[in-house]
Amino acid sequence: MSRFDIETLKKIRDDLQEIHSTAISNYHDYPELMDTIDHLARVANMFANDKIESLENNNLRADPQGYIVSKLSSASSHMKNYKKGNDKRKEGHYDD
Repeated sequence: MSRFDIETLKKIRDDLQEIHSTAISNYHDYPELMDTIDHLARVANMFANDKIESLENNNLRADPQGYIVSKLSSASSHMKNYKKGNDKRKEGHYDD
């Protein structure tokens, strides 16, 4: 038995789509952060969609794992770059 119900998953998916839309709409404010939020929202949305499809016994998407790995990789890369920059700022190195 699943710990999720379809209606709750659809609400989660709607919230994630709103987060995704907000990140895209405000990309110019802080591009790396908004891109990271965008990718993480897409990853979580893919999980929600996959779970909904599984509960509805529909055919699963062709390659949800590849999509998730790709988006998560990009978000992870942004966070590593941010951390490097943040560490440099703490050390007083502002050249890079």
